[in-house]
Amino acid sequence: MISLFIAFAVLAIGYTVYSRITEKVFAPDARKTPAVAINDGVDCVPMKPWKSFLIQLLNIAGTGPIFGALMGAVFGPIVFLWIVLGSILGGAVHDYMSGMISERNGGSSIAEISGNYLGKTVKWIMRVFSVVLLVLCGVVFVTSPAALLDKLVPVSWMNGTFWAIVILVYYLTATLLPIDKLIGKLYPVFGVLLIVMALAVLGGTIFSGGKFTIPELSLKNLHPDGTPVWPYMFITVACGAVSGFHATQSPMVAKCIRTEKEGRKIFYGAMISEAVIALIWAAAGVAFYGSTQLLNTALKDGASNVVYEISTGTLGTVGAVLAVAGVIICPITSGDTAFRSARLILGETFRLKQKSIKNRLVITLPLLGVGGLLTWFAISNANGFQIVWRYFSWSNQTLAAITLWVASVYLLKQGKYKFGSLLTALPATFMTATTVAYIFMAKEGFGVSNIISCIIGGAFALMLFGIYVFALVKFRILPRKTGVDNILQR
Repeated sequence: MISLFIAFAVLAIGYTVYSRITEKVFAPDARKTPAVAINDGVDCVPMKPWKSFLIQLLNIAGTGPIFGALMGAVFGPIVFLWIVLGSILGGAVHDYMSGMISERNGGSSIAEISGNYLGKTVKWIMRVFSVVLLVLCGVVFVTSPAALLDKLVPVSWMNGTFWAIVILVYYLTATLLPIDKLIGKLYPVFGVLLIVMALAVLGGTIFSGGKFTIPELSLKNLHPDGTPVWPYMFITVACGAVSGFHATQSPMVAKCIRTEKEGRKIFYGAMISEAVIALIWAAAGVAFYGSTQLLNTALKDGASNVVYEISTGTLGTVGAVLAVAGVIICPITSGDTAFRSARLILGETFRLKQKSIKNRLVITLPLLGVGGLLTWFAISNANGFQIVWRYFSWSNQTLAAITLWVASVYLLKQGKYKFGSLLTALPATFMTATTVAYIFMAKEGFGVSNIISCIIGGAFALMLFGIYVFALVKFRILPRKTGVDNILQR
């Protein structure tokens, strides 16, 4: 238990100190934000900071820091280190930079921003990559609540499909309506629910009369199957540490902040809050089941079932209500904003102004149609959900690496402190090595041996870091130009 509270303290210190360093490197000023300069009444709408914070938290969190943390806890208390250091040095920096750079580009998506700073080829790659990730995310967050709803209120002849359709209809509504009409009103309430749920589980675990014991930090790999910590744990625990999905969500709130000074508390602060939630669930997972072996066995029946068992086991009837609300509401609120972000990216791509309801429908209906087909695949196939989840996790972390590289180039070109770009370049290098090693090593990837995969991942990451160092030197002695390719051609 001592390790857990030290972890909480480090997160608090990280927010107090490292968030200010990050803010200083970005150097916010008094320019007008999109919420003030554009204010279209649909996506660019000024919101109070507390409301923007809660919307951002729910957008990036959902059940991500719950499911991911529980699956990461199978490796043992070593997961605490990744959640704490990953969120402070990587995830929160990633979220702040993606949100604030978007704000300075009129609320543009990560795909458009990538094109602005890395060229048109990267822009098109990111457009496709981002939309695929967002659709996969939407599917993941339709399937899990639909499965639980089907258990609570079964419609046997539909086998979960009925509830999936109900959720997709809600997604249609949330994706089409102006952000302040539905999301702006409901999300702050759901954000509070997510926080209360985590704090209640923490209290139930600590004050259990010795029934549950939170383990102390250990560097040992306790995974019962011997799965290596790197890169698997770093892919599994995404939303509680570093997550590229957040780069697709931050631009939505970037359109709603009133001043640039609000960015640190909203973007950096929401990620640190998510890390706190992830820590609680990781600790509760091992404490409740008593061993990583039992936790791993329980997870094979589904993460939703594990959340339900922990909540009811620590809090009784109250826990049951919180678990049902959390496992159903939280993923749905991540899924709808995933489709909303995809709509905005496609709107940018095809130059369709999103103030028009007709233009929103033209994009949203086919988007949800594809999502519906993938949801049907996930529900109707025995391993459908696991297949979708694995590819979602890898693409999620790959997008995080790309976003951090984009932020590094932005800071090289626009930043007041050029060496401040190391703030994003170092975690970008680490995440690059992690994602490349994983896709080569994993069964759903190329299935190459562990050693060779690690060498390939490390070599590729060092190559990109070398290009960054070369660019850093060039940017300090030569005028700025658009695109890394222009730098290398000098």
